[in-house]
Amino acid sequence: MRIELKRSVAPWAGLVVLGGSLAFLCLINGMWWRGAAAWTAQWTSMALTTRCMLAYLWPLAVGFGAVHGLRDSRSRMTELLTTTPRPAWRRTALSAGATAITLASGFGLLVLVGGVQVALGATTYLPLGWPVISLVAVLALVAAALFGMGVARALPSMLTPPVLVVLFLAATVLLRLFTDEALPTGHLPNRLSLLSPVTEMPREMLLTLSGSVDLGQTLWLLGLLATGFALLVAATRRARLLAVAPVLVGAALALLILPAAPRDTYVVDKAAAALVCDGPVCVTQAHRSRLPELAPRGKEALRVLHDALGDQAPTSVREETALRELAGQRELSGGVVLVDLDDPLIAHAAGAELTRQLVVQGLMPNCEPRTDWEGGGLVDVPVQSVAASWALGDHQLQPLQKPETDPYSSRSWANAEAAWEKLTALPPAEQRSRIAAARTAALSCTGKQLAVLTGDTSQ
Repeated sequence: MRIELKRSVAPWAGLVVLGGSLAFLCLINGMWWRGAAAWTAQWTSMALTTRCMLAYLWPLAVGFGAVHGLRDSRSRMTELLTTTPRPAWRRTALSAGATAITLASGFGLLVLVGGVQVALGATTYLPLGWPVISLVAVLALVAAALFGMGVARALPSMLTPPVLVVLFLAATVLLRLFTDEALPTGHLPNRLSLLSPVTEMPREMLLTLSGSVDLGQTLWLLGLLATGFALLVAATRRARLLAVAPVLVGAALALLILPAAPRDTYVVDKAAAALVCDGPVCVTQAHRSRLPELAPRGKEALRVLHDALGDQAPTSVREETALRELAGQRELSGGVVLVDLDDPLIAHAAGAELTRQLVVQGLMPNCEPRTDWEGGGLVDVPVQSVAASWALGDHQLQPLQKPETDPYSSRSWANAEAAWEKLTALPPAEQRSRIAAARTAALSCTGKQLAVLTGDTSQ
């Protein structure tokens, strides 16, 4: 084994897995660094993000395995090795084991890097299922490498490695799921798409893979691994034909177990979504660490809302857990202040600014989600600023964020300034009436909040 690790291509496979993945994740400022589902924010998000790297690691693993499998034919030692009394399975187990060890170590170190960052972060929630996601990824890499070694041993040609890489890359692209809308969809039926071990980049912190996906993919990958090892030790054409049986059986069993409906592929982690409350303020178990900061600010926001709205004011603050399609409207409620911790205005707020943001969500919530993935809801910020400044008794309009300087934003903030002047010039009773009407418009997602505040019924 020491000689294999020293003189074969196996160590390079592990180095490419580790170095390539870290370079991609750390040197590119992508979406995996942002929001509540960032790869260093939660354990499940970290596992899903690192498994996304299989999109290119899986084809590379089969390529490295094929190069390793050509070693005997390149050195013209095949006939010599067949005459030795040592069993073929024992000889090939060393080379296969060396490749498996380096690939598993490379991916394991990648997961370790992410896990250390998650552990040093603010999360206090440790799900039990995240290691399964990473273990299936390790199995996928090892199975691909052994399959490449076996095919190269059966078809000893210099074209075998590049052809296998291209085929696995094409299969990965063809089978990959896409989540552009509410449900993951693909080019093929859902069960066939799930034969690819590649996962989507997580954008919902509460989502995880279902148990049927993990079990089905494990059976399929074990069949692929068994076929690869059988091809490595096969000495006759009949043995090579029989070696195909495990992968076919594994695929057949997987297709029986994998979910047919896309909605059953990614499911809500019920333990992570369970609510933890401090009086009227509740957050998910996954964000329990935010509760000490959010609870006093939430209670203060509820007091301000009660002063502004009276009996119509919301009575609780709750983290938003409802799943939606990308850029889909939020499910708003007049009796609850819904808090989306993926909203950058809320995620980065603290102290009095956090209270202001909670007052906004209770008084004038935005229908469109405002996240790094979606970017919606920014059009509501000027009118939300008017409502928050009124409720908190400010003497002048206080923007919720620094106004942009583009023409559209400048016009929106100018309209908000005009609405503020008109609103504050009215008698207190009329001010309350218009704020309540604007809140009703916000909850119904009509988009007429500014017109209601100014009394312009023509809009």
